[in-house]
Amino acid sequence: MRVRVAFALVVLFVAWGLLAPASLDRVATAAFSATTRNFSWLYLWVVFALVVASLVLAFGRYGRLRLGDDDEEPEFPLHSWFAMLFAAGMGIGLVFWGVAEPLSHYVTPPPGIPALTPEAANAAMLHVFFHWGLHPWAVYSIVALSIAYFQFRRGLPITIGSTLSGLPHWLRGRWIAAADVLAILATAFGVATSLGLGALQINSGLAQVVGVPIGTPAQIVIIAVTTAIFLGSSVTGIERGIKWLSNANLILGALIAAFVLLVGPTAVILDTFTSTLGRYLSSLVQMSLRLTPFRSDEWVHSWTVFYWAWWISWSPFVGLFIARISRGRTIREFIVGTLLLPSLAGFAWFSVFGGTALYAEIFTGAPLAQAASTDVSTALFALFETLPATLPLSIAATLLVLVFFVTSGDSATFVLGILSERGNPDPSLRIRVAWGILVGLIAISLLLAGGLQALQTAAIVMALPFAIVILLMLVSLVRALREDADRLEREEREMRRLLRGREGRREKGEGEKPRGS
Repeated sequence: MRVRVAFALVVLFVAWGLLAPASLDRVATAAFSATTRNFSWLYLWVVFALVVASLVLAFGRYGRLRLGDDDEEPEFPLHSWFAMLFAAGMGIGLVFWGVAEPLSHYVTPPPGIPALTPEAANAAMLHVFFHWGLHPWAVYSIVALSIAYFQFRRGLPITIGSTLSGLPHWLRGRWIAAADVLAILATAFGVATSLGLGALQINSGLAQVVGVPIGTPAQIVIIAVTTAIFLGSSVTGIERGIKWLSNANLILGALIAAFVLLVGPTAVILDTFTSTLGRYLSSLVQMSLRLTPFRSDEWVHSWTVFYWAWWISWSPFVGLFIARISRGRTIREFIVGTLLLPSLAGFAWFSVFGGTALYAEIFTGAPLAQAASTDVSTALFALFETLPATLPLSIAATLLVLVFFVTSGDSATFVLGILSERGNPDPSLRIRVAWGILVGLIAISLLLAGGLQALQTAAIVMALPFAIVILLMLVSLVRALREDADRLEREEREMRRLLRGREGRREKGEGEKPRGS
C-alpha cells in the first residue's frame, strides 16, 4: 500500500509537469518561498546536529561495534567500497559545480563581502568547502549507519521504516508507515534533480565537442538515452556494473584532476587547499548556523539551504546504497570512510578546479565568471579552453559526467526497488525499470517547468518532511547502540570475572600441590 501511494504521487507529478509545466512552476515557486522563509533554520540545525553526532559516534564508546557479526569481514575491498559510495554520493554534483560555484560566489558573494575582490575569491573557496565537506557526508553517514546497523546487527529488513525500531512504541507506530513513503519520494526527486543537472552539463560538453545545440530538446534526448543506459547497467547488479563503473570513474576523475593540477597554477592550488582548509576548520560552527535575519537572505536560501535540502533528499538513496555495501565494517571505520575521506577528496577537487578557475579569472583575464553567469553548466568547459589539450579534457569530462549519471541512476533504481519491495536486497528487474523510467520523466518534467531553478525547488521542498525522519532515525540508532554496547560490556565484565576465577583456582591448585605430594 505504501509503495502504491508513493508511485501514484510520482506519476501524478510527472503528468502535471508534462501537461501543464507553467502551472507546476508557479506552485513549486510558491512552495519554495514558503519553505525557505519558514524552515531555513530547521535545515541548518538538523545538518549541524548530524555532523556532531557522526563525530561522537565514530570516536566514542560505540566506534568499535561492527555492522554485522563481531568477527565479520567487509564484503568489498576498501578501494571499491570508497569508489562506489563516492560515485553515488557526490559524482555529478562535483563535476557540475567544481568550477561554476566558486566563480558564482566570486561574482555574487555572501552578504557583506564586495564582489570581484580577493576577499570574494577567498569567501568563494571557503563556502564551497563548507557546502561540500563534512555536512553532506554527515547526513549520508547517519542515514546509512542507521540502515546498516538495524539490518546487519538486528536482522531487520533494509528499509527506512526498520531504522525507527529503536524508538519507543508510541512514537514508532506513528512514523514507521510514513517513513518509507517519504524516503521513496525524497529519493525519486533528489536523484531526478541530479540527473537534470547532469543532462545540462552533458549537453554543454557535447556542444563543446561536437556542436550539439544547447537547449531543452537536446537535454530531453540526453535524459532518455542515459536512462536507457543506466537501466541496461542495472541488469548486471552491484557486484559487476556499479562496481566496475565506479572504479573506472574514480580513476578517470583523478586523472583529469591530476592533469589540471600539473598544467595549471600548481602552487596556487596547493596554497588554496591549505589556507581554505584552515579557515574552514576555524569557522565551522559559525558557518553551520549562519542566517541573515536582518537583511536579505536570498543568498543563503539559494546556496546553503538548497544544498542541505539536496543532501537530505539524496540521503535515503545514498544511505541505503552505502549500507548495502558496508557489511562487516566497524562504526569507526564506517564513519571515517563516509565522512572524513570523502570530505578531503571533495576539498582537493574544488581546490584544483575552483582554484585554477579563480586564478585564470583574476590574473589572466579569462572571462570564466561571465560564462558561469550566463550558463553554469558551461563553466567547466570554459576553463578547459584556457588549458592545454582542451578537446581531450572536454571529451573526458563529458564521459565522466555520463558515467556518474549512469552510476547514480543505476544505484537509485536499485534502492527504489529495495524500498518498493520492503527490503528485498535483490529487487526485481521489473520494478527497477519502472522506477528508472519515472525518475527520468521527473527530470524531464522539472526541466520543462523551469530548468535549474525548478530542479533546486523540488529538492528543497521534498526534503523538508524527511529531515524530521532523519532526526528520529538518529534517536532510534543511539538508543539501539546504547543497548548493544551495555550488553557487550556486561558480557566482557562477566568474561573477565570468569577468567579471574579460573586463574585464581589454578593458582590455588598450584599452591596446594606441594603440600599434598
